[in-house]
Amino acid sequence: MPSWVGHHVAAIRVVIVLTLVLGLAYPLAMTALAQVPGLHDNAQGNRSLIGQSFLDKSGNPIPYYFQTRPSNAGTGYDATASAAGNLGPESVVDVLPVKGQPDSGKQSLLTQVCGRSRAVGELEHVDGSRPYCTADGVGAVLGAFREGGTTGKATRVVSLDQACPAKPFLAVYEGVTVQCARPGEDYAKAVVIPVRGSAPAHPEVPADAVTASGSGLDPQISPAYAGLQIARVAHERRMSEAAVRTLVDKYTSGRGLGILGEPAVNVVELNAALDRARPVSAKGA
Repeated sequence: MPSWVGHHVAAIRVVIVLTLVLGLAYPLAMTALAQVPGLHDNAQGNRSLIGQSFLDKSGNPIPYYFQTRPSNAGTGYDATASAAGNLGPESVVDVLPVKGQPDSGKQSLLTQVCGRSRAVGELEHVDGSRPYCTADGVGAVLGAFREGGTTGKATRVVSLDQACPAKPFLAVYEGVTVQCARPGEDYAKAVVIPVRGSAPAHPEVPADAVTASGSGLDPQISPAYAGLQIARVAHERRMSEAAVRTLVDKYTSGRGLGILGEPAVNVVELNAALDRARPVSAKGA
């Protein structure tokens, strides 16, 4: 028999053996193992491992549910499009939309955070202000044109994230009247100056309420954000705050191995438990 025939026969044997072992025997063994009591439920998958939005058809928060953190996965918590926002701390200047071109604008990370914090503050009836944010929920960022380019006396100052005809958050800067920004105008030569403002150093709205996770799929929020929502959910469901807090505590996990990460509340499991304890259809009863 020619040597090349022997080599091909050996290769075919290897393919057949590997197909039987890895393509048939191994999957069957894993499937059988998954049926062992204690492993069966986890092997079937757990929907509470992926977050979901609790919004109405208009995209507004459903008031009788705890709200999750923002998500950049597709249109929100799309398991097929896990993604982060890919914007960093230097993203503070908006691209303002031009009239008649609604898709021409792009919000900076700062404006996204400011807008979300303001919205959460209104929903939970707390102070939604944050450092470097305007009262109308955009970045408090000035663009100063100076005599020497990047140095010297300011000759013109623009509130870069406040499109005209908005009233600038600061009336005067370095003796120069602050102007609103005009969409489509080039402010690239302006010196960017974020203004901290008078907001508290530790905002009432937690950071996870205004920023998305790296995967965009995390179902957990911080105990601080959950605590902020207890009064609203209790009121909407006609439950006592103590009863809602008990459920929050039940679905709060501790640090991994006692030292890794931070305590977190699984919103998907918590909202499901609320529906069992006080169904929405009975909340007004």
